[in-house]
Amino acid sequence: MLKQITAFLPIFMGFFWMANAQESKIYTHEDVAYLEALELYNNKQYQAAQRIFETVKANTSDVETQANSTYYVANAAIRLNQIGADKLMEDFVERYPTSTKRNSAFSDVADYYFETGKYPYALKWYDKVDQSAMSRKEKERFNFNYGYALFSSKKTKEAERYLSKVANSPTYGSQAKYYLGYISYQQDDYDGANERFDQITDQELLDEKLSYYQADMNFKLGNFEESIALAKKQLPKSDRKEVSELNKIIGESYFNLKQYENAVPYLKEYKGKRGKWSNTDYYLLGYSYYKQGDYENAIQQFNKIIGGTNSVSQNAYYHLAECYLNVDKKQEALNAFKNAAQMDFSSEIQKDAYLNYARLSYEIGNAYESVPQVISSYLEKYPNDANSGEMQELLVDSYITSKNFKGAMELLEDNKNYASKATYQKVAFYRGVELFMDADHASALENFTKSLDSAEDAIFTARAQYWKGESEYVLNRFDDALSSFSKFKTAPSAKSVPEYANLDYNLAYTYFKLKNYGQAIDYFQKYTASNNAESEKRNDAYLRLGDSYFVTSTYWPAIESYNKVLASNSPEKDYAAFQKALSYGFVDRVADKIKGLDNLVSQFSNSSLRDDALFELGNSYVKTNKEKEGLQAYDQLIRDFKKSSLVPQAMLRQGLIHYNANRNEQALTKFKTVAKDYPGTQEAVQAVTTAKLIYVDLGRVNEYAAWVENLDFIEVTDTELDNATFESAEKQLLEGKDDAALRGLREYVDQFPNGLHSLRANFNLAQLYFKKGDTNNALTHYKNVTDKGVNEYTEQSLARISEIYIAKDQYSDAIPFLERLETSAQIQQNITFSQSNLMKGYYEQKDYEQTITYANKVLATAKIDDRIKSDAHVMIARSAIQTNDEAKAEEAYKEVKKIATGKLAAEAWYYDAYFKHKARDFEASNIAVQKLAKDFSAYKEWGGKGLILMAKNFYALDDAYQATYILDNVITNFEQFPEIVAQARGELSIIKAKEAKRNSSVDPDDN
Repeated sequence: MLKQITAFLPIFMGFFWMANAQESKIYTHEDVAYLEALELYNNKQYQAAQRIFETVKANTSDVETQANSTYYVANAAIRLNQIGADKLMEDFVERYPTSTKRNSAFSDVADYYFETGKYPYALKWYDKVDQSAMSRKEKERFNFNYGYALFSSKKTKEAERYLSKVANSPTYGSQAKYYLGYISYQQDDYDGANERFDQITDQELLDEKLSYYQADMNFKLGNFEESIALAKKQLPKSDRKEVSELNKIIGESYFNLKQYENAVPYLKEYKGKRGKWSNTDYYLLGYSYYKQGDYENAIQQFNKIIGGTNSVSQNAYYHLAECYLNVDKKQEALNAFKNAAQMDFSSEIQKDAYLNYARLSYEIGNAYESVPQVISSYLEKYPNDANSGEMQELLVDSYITSKNFKGAMELLEDNKNYASKATYQKVAFYRGVELFMDADHASALENFTKSLDSAEDAIFTARAQYWKGESEYVLNRFDDALSSFSKFKTAPSAKSVPEYANLDYNLAYTYFKLKNYGQAIDYFQKYTASNNAESEKRNDAYLRLGDSYFVTSTYWPAIESYNKVLASNSPEKDYAAFQKALSYGFVDRVADKIKGLDNLVSQFSNSSLRDDALFELGNSYVKTNKEKEGLQAYDQLIRDFKKSSLVPQAMLRQGLIHYNANRNEQALTKFKTVAKDYPGTQEAVQAVTTAKLIYVDLGRVNEYAAWVENLDFIEVTDTELDNATFESAEKQLLEGKDDAALRGLREYVDQFPNGLHSLRANFNLAQLYFKKGDTNNALTHYKNVTDKGVNEYTEQSLARISEIYIAKDQYSDAIPFLERLETSAQIQQNITFSQSNLMKGYYEQKDYEQTITYANKVLATAKIDDRIKSDAHVMIARSAIQTNDEAKAEEAYKEVKKIATGKLAAEAWYYDAYFKHKARDFEASNIAVQKLAKDFSAYKEWGGKGLILMAKNFYALDDAYQATYILDNVITNFEQFPEIVAQARGELSIIKAKEAKRNSSVDPDDN
């Protein structure tokens, strides 16, 4: 910036001459007060002088004295900056048009404002001056002052006209040429500027100013070496502001000469405009470091370039990406390459940046858009590129590495030439496994078949054959499964794949399902004898081996197998104990059976088989004529397991015992209890039938008739029709004629709502409706079953009702049924199902304490798969987050991360990044976000949240470029998640507001 030149000596000399001339004229006047005021005025005591001049003016009759006094009062007012001062001077001119001071009044005021730097005011008064009345010297002063005032008011065209008039003046010439030269300099007319500067003869002016402008002009003309010499010469003589600008000129000149090492110290000394650097300033210093291989320092400069949209920014982002690659920061490089690829100032840089962006996306993943989409877009934009073959291979592999096997299959089905048959075989296999894990076994089977049809790789051929068998087994196609497992067994590569370890186990189960127990026994034995058998599966194999012996009535070997389970840590030891006890019963070791059942009841206090054991125990005592002990066992069952479906059977057995012992009243009491508490069940029907015999024997038929009249499920007169109607519908069901069965059962229920078979009819109707997908009607009939008290269908019906409500996301409706299922279920799978869904249901209702309680119940279950475990840990973690217990949440998410897959794993990795960010381990947090982006790109919501964390991490690491770039991309690419976009906007505003304080190129309001 120019300094204002204030050496106006001719102006001051003229002013004092006028003052002295006036003083000699007035000196002969008799008015001493006037002389005193004039002396004060000349001594710049304007206020005191003004008061006396006011007095003189009011008391003199001399017109000239009045005029002069008015003139000085107005001048004093102007110098005192009084309100209305200009008006006073204008009034003087108007009132005393013949005064000798009329013309000097305008120039005096103009000169005063000029001297005080108030150039717009000076121009106003100079416009009033009558130049014709001026002397030559006065005109020179007027033209220079007026020209400079115009120059300072940025009216350069008019300024040139007046300054040119004094360009050859001995007094004002050098200064006029300086400003004329500067005007040319500002207009980028460097030749004109140099011509005028060269004419300046004032050495002081030359030393003070011209080296700076000549250095700048030479820089702009491309004369960099001359520019450096002139700027270095000027440096010692310059003030702080000019020193900054001169350093910039020297640094940029060295930069343009490609002398980057010399450029750096000067570029660093530049202080910026008003204390701020621009994106270009950061680029110059960053590029200078980059060219010297100092990538860390280059990054520190390049990453301050925010929001650039010009060729400089495209270059900067491209080189920034290269720097990141050189220091092995690939995620950061990915972002910078993408930014450079989005700009088209240089098509060559754009293409190369895009290629690197695609390659890096494949290598490390991409959280903004799917990797396949990135590569596909590159292929679309550059279809004839020399790298298209590489990109096609990466495209297929990108689907595989991102585990988007569905997308990979769709791509390869449409573009057979993108990959080899071996790759297609591999993709089809993995898609099959994915579908199998999602329980879409039919589609999984289809993909395993496709994989086998493209058999190229022996390893994947063997694996596909194995999983084909697994799919067929789950679909109950056991003959096909046996064939697939047998083919797998003979495959050349079978023994080299991990699935081989489970072959004997799977073959054994397949033979077991086919009721070929001899072969099942052989394969279960082979598996249990194997060194590679997993302990959990070995225990299960022993259990099924025992069952195979048991079902073939080979009880002693069965007992040996069950003993193996009892000696292990299997969670099904209670089942083994139960089966072992039953086996003893079949080899006439009833005492051992009773002992075994008794031990089960006492030792396995949490076993779901305790009610079965007590029931069998009661039966065994009765068979050995220990009626008392038998009745006691039934009593314990009835007392301890009120919701067990065996309770009505136990009561019925007790009634029959009393009936056979001629204890008719006790028998009737039991039968009536069964009929009252378990109406509609088969046990209730049998109880009524047997009670009828007792009443007939006792001759109390009327009493029987009165009793059954109040039993809704007994319609004595319609018994034969009831049976016939139900049997007809049941026959259709057994023959697989679902529609006919549905009609028949509906007719039965309508005709006999409380019929003998209403319980079974309602259950079968519910099952048929459920099979057809008519869940509303299914619910009605399942509820009819559960409303009839505990019965043989209660557990299945409760499970189905819960399943239907859960599928509709109606957890509040499901919870009461889940709670009943939990307390009444005999099958562990149903207990786990109820507890895991109660856990989710309570979370939906924001009952976090109950959520954690049920999650812990689930985790305490001995045998559950990893998916249920991860669900439980996630529920604990989410509840802990909601209750601000982040320590517990962190531990829970660590467990989730170990075992979860899919969306839950994405959530766990996000929180891994979140807790590392909270601990200020920003780089480790970024690594977790990169893992989230690479392996779980399908889960965009978690990816978006992770990116915001990454942006905050980068800003904490002083990388403003990465932070703002990431947030900009979140705003652009995550519109389907408004909350994430809003958070990104908020973070971006904070960062830009901070960066705008040091970077003039940043607009804090540009979001």
